[in-house]
Parts: sequence; structure tokens; C-alpha cells
Amino acid sequence: MARSIEFPASQIVERLEKVSILSRLSQGQLKKLAKWVKIVAYAEGETIVKRGAGGLGLFLILDGSAEVRRGSRGLAKLGVGQFFGEMTLFDDQPRSADVVALTPSKLAVISKWEFWGFAETEPTVLRGILEELSRRLRETNQALSE
Repeated sequence: MARSIEFPASQIVERLEKVSILSRLSQGQLKKLAKWVKIVAYAEGETIVKRGAGGLGLFLILDGSAEVRRGSRGLAKLGVGQFFGEMTLFDDQPRSADVVALTPSKLAVISKWEFWGFAETEPTVLRGILEELSRRLRETNQALSE
């Protein structure tokens, strides 16, 4: 079962720096964001999010790895610096896939409400997310056209 853990703020900032969608943020902005996140630990094999469940926020992988799955089919493997759950920030639709921890993992979780509170004062974060959403959509379109 997932559990909240304490994580020094300086280490949270170091890990957030490695997340692609946050690469445009300054040290000061990352320190500000670190105050909004909750750090959660998952055991190997534990389900982080379940397809069809309501989504509450964005997950950023700080340590460990996870796999995005639909049924028994693996869709993507994610590691340190990657993220999932970004669509939840923009709509109220249920989760579109399961995500399972492949190894013991630590994730930063930010709820959509906390994210938008941060984005209102630091809109730079939106560009990183929109760029990644666009990249993922292009990859999906390419895969579907093959």
C-alpha cells in the first residue's frame, strides 16, 4: 500500500530538476513547487493508478520505475524524471490506463488544484506540459498510422 514519506525539501528540488516538463523552471520556482508536492512510496508490483478510476493529479517519478498498462499489454515504461497523469490536470475524465510500480518507487504527487494554484503564479510550467502532451500525441499518431 502506498505511504506518504518525509523527504528533505532540498532533495525534492534536486529530483524535480530531472523531470522533463519542469526543465524551464528556475531554482526558485522549483523550491516553490516543492512546497506543493506530496511524496509517496510504492512497493514493487503495487498499482499506482487504476484504469477507470478518477484522477486527482500528476505523478512525477523521483526514484524507481513504473509501467503504463492496459490490461496485460505494457504501453510504456517510465523512470526517474518521467511523469504520468497529466491529462487529469486538464479534464475530469477517468484514468485511461493502469500504472504499476516495476521497482520500489518514490513519486511526487501534485493534485490538480495545487498544480493550477502554482501555474497561476508560474505559468512557465504550462509550456513544458503542453510540449510533452504534443510529443506524446505525435508518437501515438505515428504508431496508429504504421
